[in-house]
Amino acid sequence: MVIERFRDDDMIPVYERLRDSGRMLPDGLTYAGSWVEPGFGRCFQLMECDDLRLLQRWVLGWRGCGVTFEIVPVVPGQETGEVVAPFLG
Repeated sequence: MVIERFRDDDMIPVYERLRDSGRMLPDGLTYAGSWVEPGFGRCFQLMECDDLRLLQRWVLGWRGCGVTFEIVPVVPGQETGEVVAPFLG
C-alpha cells in the first residue's frame, strides 16, 4: 500500500504529471487501484511487486511535483487467513 500526501493538499501538480507522463511504472511494478480522500490530502494506492526496489525507482520518478510517499507492505487477507488457520482452535 502506498500512501501519497499532497503538499498543501494540492493534487494539481501530481495530476498534471500523471496526465502528461502516465504512472511511470517500472517493469514489474503493477498498479492495482487507488482511492483519494475527499479533501485531497492523501491518496491510497495498491501496488504489487516482488522487488521493493521497484517502488523506490517509481518514487524517484515523482520527485519535485509536491508529493511524498509512505510505503506500507501488506499481505492480502486471504493469505493471512491461511497462515493463521493452523493456530485456530
